[in-house]
Amino acid sequence: MNESHSPLSRRRILLGAAAASAATVAGASAAHAAPPAGGAPPAGPARRPVARDRIATARLAGGPARFQADFHERLDAWLAFWSANSPRIWSTPTEVEGQAGGDGDAFTLHAIRVIRDDETRDAFAAGRSDAAHLATLASLHHHFPSVRVEAGGALRVADGPAGWTGSAGQVAFATTACRELWGLRAADATDWREHLSRAGHGGDPTSRSGWAAFTRASLRRGLRTDSY
Repeated sequence: MNESHSPLSRRRILLGAAAASAATVAGASAAHAAPPAGGAPPAGPARRPVARDRIATARLAGGPARFQADFHERLDAWLAFWSANSPRIWSTPTEVEGQAGGDGDAFTLHAIRVIRDDETRDAFAAGRSDAAHLATLASLHHHFPSVRVEAGGALRVADGPAGWTGSAGQVAFATTACRELWGLRAADATDWREHLSRAGHGGDPTSRSGWAAFTRASLRRGLRTDSY
């Protein structure tokens, strides 16, 4: 028997065992560091705005603008709702003037134009403080959670699901609507709901369904279509 092979064989065995041990530790560390199978996928790319040249039936004055797709769908639904509650002698909106903002998830409204008696007219104009302005504000509160009156009367909306949030903007709108559209002159920011209740408006206007009903009724009062 050749004993000279024994030390080398033992050395190989020891080296092999050490290598196997190191590989096992490295493998375990890698497995620990790697995300588990079936875990949350990596975040996808940011949504890119899409170009649109219309909102519902109305062309955008100034040409196409870039919107988030779901936000543009909300704007389509909003303008269709506004039109469905407008006077019958008005056409559907033919032109909307405004600017998209942010990453395509905000919009500032300056005008809505319709045809009446064969003439194009501003059914809503930012610089005109009248019942139609407040009615249009109501229609936007019906569809969006964040609505702001800008300097000069333009109306800025941001994307999101509609509903009562209790924001200062919603309370200010509700109080003004009670006074100017519902004839409840004594209503203020603390008791406007009680005034509405005494006036016969059913339901809680701060519930989801109640807010939708209140903003729709305010739109129709402002556009003088509440009688039909």
